[in-house]
Amino acid sequence: MKSQTRDELITQMRSTDNNTAVQAVNKLRENNWLTDGSLYKADLSGANLSKADLSGASLCKVNLIGADLRDANMSGADLTRAILRKANLRGANLVAANLYVADLEGADLTEANLEEAELRHADFGGARLNDANLKYVIMVGANLSQAELNNADMQYANLASVSLPAANLKGANLKVACLQVANLMGACLKDAVLENAFLGLADLEDADLTDANLKGAKLDMANLTNANLMNANLMGVDLNNANLTEADLSGACLIDVNLAHADLSGAKITTDQLNQAESFEDAILPDRPKGE
Repeated sequence: MKSQTRDELITQMRSTDNNTAVQAVNKLRENNWLTDGSLYKADLSGANLSKADLSGASLCKVNLIGADLRDANMSGADLTRAILRKANLRGANLVAANLYVADLEGADLTEANLEEAELRHADFGGARLNDANLKYVIMVGANLSQAELNNADMQYANLASVSLPAANLKGANLKVACLQVANLMGACLKDAVLENAFLGLADLEDADLTDANLKGAKLDMANLTNANLMNANLMGVDLNNANLTEADLSGACLIDVNLAHADLSGAKITTDQLNQAESFEDAILPDRPKGE
């Protein structure tokens, strides 16, 4: 009888009626069924779980495709390999949640709080994370291709080997973030803060870094072919062995920049800018760098 009641509550949890779904969640919690694995692989697609308390819930491999999770509390929840494609997670609390290898393709996480969340190898392709809090997240190997991350707070995030081609990170705060070996081809980083970020071996070909602040960042061996760095702050940046072929550095601040062994073939850069650099030893310079 108790098992039947549990199954009935899980069925009610899938309801499109918010009151029914939330009441089911509360009753499941009362019986510890929210945290004991009873929801493993449950089908909750399309459920209206807006404002539900799912904190600490065990939701491994749960199907939440198209679910309404606006303002839901999912802090500390285990969503390992959960499927949240096109789910609405606007304003959701996902602090310290585990979303390892979760599928969030096309999901809406606008203003969601994912601070300290485990996001390794998760799929955020085409997802909306505008104004989201992603501080201290572990996102190694995640897919964020064509994702929207306008004004997202990603300070101290571990984004090593992340895939961000054509992603929109305009105004994002990536201070001290780790983006080593990241794919940022064609990404928009206008007005982004990348101060003291780690971008060694990152691929930023065709990326737009107009007015970005990269002060003190590490971009050794990075690929910046055809990148737009107009008016960017590159003070103290390490560009040792970087590829800046055809890059546009017009108006960029290059004070104390390390350009040793960098390739500046065809780059838009002035002699005055080069003279600001700490070093351009053995660098490949443009044929005729422009004067001031």
